[in-house]
Amino acid sequence: MAANTNHNKASFLDSLTEFTKEHRARHWHGDFHEFLETVVTNQANLLARTSHQYIWDMLRWYGEEYGEEEEKPHRHLFENDLFGVNRSLERITDYFKAASAGSEVGRRLLLLLGPPSGGKSTLVILLKRAMEEYSHTDPGALYAVDGCPVHESPLHLVPHSLRGDFRENYGVDIHGQVCPYCRARLEDEFEGDFMRMPVKRIFLSEASRVGVGTYAPHDPTTADIADLVGSVDLSKVADYGDEGDPRAWSWSGAVYAASRGLLEMIEILKVKREFLYLLLTLTQEKNVKVARFPLIYLDESIVAHTNLAEFNKFLQEKENEALLDRMVIVQVPYTLNYQDEARIYDKLIAHAPAFRDVHLDPHCLRLAAVFAILTRLQRSDREDLDLSKKLRLYAGEDVEKVSDADVERIHKETPEEGMTGVSPRFVVNALSNAITRTDTSSLTSMEVLLALKDGIESDARMEAKQKVAWIDFLVTTRKDFYNRWVKEDVHKALFTSFEEEAQSLLDKYLDEVEAALDHKEIEDPITGETRAPDERFMRSVEEKIEISDSGKTSFRQEVVRKAMMAYKHGEKFTLDSHATLHEAIEKYLFEERRDVLRLVTSKARPDEEAQKKISAVEERLISEYGYDGHSAREALNYVTTLLSQE
Repeated sequence: MAANTNHNKASFLDSLTEFTKEHRARHWHGDFHEFLETVVTNQANLLARTSHQYIWDMLRWYGEEYGEEEEKPHRHLFENDLFGVNRSLERITDYFKAASAGSEVGRRLLLLLGPPSGGKSTLVILLKRAMEEYSHTDPGALYAVDGCPVHESPLHLVPHSLRGDFRENYGVDIHGQVCPYCRARLEDEFEGDFMRMPVKRIFLSEASRVGVGTYAPHDPTTADIADLVGSVDLSKVADYGDEGDPRAWSWSGAVYAASRGLLEMIEILKVKREFLYLLLTLTQEKNVKVARFPLIYLDESIVAHTNLAEFNKFLQEKENEALLDRMVIVQVPYTLNYQDEARIYDKLIAHAPAFRDVHLDPHCLRLAAVFAILTRLQRSDREDLDLSKKLRLYAGEDVEKVSDADVERIHKETPEEGMTGVSPRFVVNALSNAITRTDTSSLTSMEVLLALKDGIESDARMEAKQKVAWIDFLVTTRKDFYNRWVKEDVHKALFTSFEEEAQSLLDKYLDEVEAALDHKEIEDPITGETRAPDERFMRSVEEKIEISDSGKTSFRQEVVRKAMMAYKHGEKFTLDSHATLHEAIEKYLFEERRDVLRLVTSKARPDEEAQKKISAVEERLISEYGYDGHSAREALNYVTTLLSQE
């Protein structure tokens, strides 16, 4: 063991050493003449990229690096950190794709709009980290005038009168002009000889304020625009003798740090209107104007985000209409898929010390996620589609009388879904409170529901009507989801051959259905005798999921159609092939074994044989279904209570 640990440490140290060597090798320094000879000749098209083109190339590089298709190059970049917001990610990707092509979209500020704790900040952070990583690759190489406060492209040094010749020789256009600082330095240090101007390769870094910037307004009433564009540096005025000398200017503003890359504006609609006009002018014209200087050319992508409350206030002011026209707004709502929501919780608690030694039963996070999604949904006009069915539909599960083609239409009926409701942070706080209250290192689903109830009741921000509605959602979560899940677990743990029995029953149902639809008889494989399809058996299965007598034919046709599709693709038709039928088969088997289950879980029969069966069920729940001793006993007790009520 010790030898293996030492080997791993040695390998890690070797990796670090190799990284530093490679990092050093990637650095490049030289003057503009050397830059033209050794760098521009080979990759002029990459060196003339705009910030939008650079980000789009970065997204495509991620796609190529990790084998993703061209249409969704963003997938690998976000898939381990953001869940259930694919629509938003695709719209953001489309924005950079269109902007990189030179369309008007590139002259618009990208505004992410969504509820608190919905993933907006995480999304931008991931973009910034990806840009930093990409800048260390060969295709992501960036070069700048050495010492330039805005990391400007060395190509700006080419005089306007010679840019036509440059295009003929290198095939690219040069946009932009030398910044005031480099212009003063060029005249003072190099006597106007731009070929001697120093150039180096740069690496994007938020920590180093190179190509990545962030601005967050602390107090909008006292915010100073100098935080964005800088101000006179009085300590340097004495050296240069003039406040108008660009070398006496403090270039510490966020827009300068983000030049050549990305500027994140947090809670952008809280800033003063003059800030917004400056940012939108920068986005549209790629220029900023500060006192004493001519226009300063800056090329950067601005990604801002805000919440729904601030956006609604912004909409109420008519003078903001012109500003809205210069923004591309992408909604980033909470996810509406409870499975993705559970993954968010799993990520949030993965490294939290409070959860380190706590066992969660297999339904804790999913159950909390179901409740959260219910608070975000809006009721459909369809009478046959309640919130529970809608939730299952959004999770990709089969819902009776709703086809796959209907899902998109249902989404469009309520475009505001996901913009309000419970946040992941609220749920994780409730989970943390549940852990502090329990005496064991185990947390059960029922304890999670109680913790959520306490969180709702103790929230002073909520109105009484909303509290009642959300507590009702907890009841729905327990009745429509937890009751079914926990009964399935106990049932499967009680009967070791459950999977085989369920598949056998499914095959029998399918044989009966095919014969009934084809008006054929079924031949007994042993005796050779034939009989009519067993209508009573088929109806007993279908009634478990409330298939009416008038709707049985269409349901059976759908089942056969899905079975034929599976066979066509060389797959076996299993319980997982049809979620609704899966539920029916499980309920059918559960009804068959109800009396046996009552016997085993009944405390009124504490004989030795029953105790052995109970222990065997508990052990199977632990070894095969993700429970521990505490949660397994709680699950059995809960199922016993359910059976006594039926």
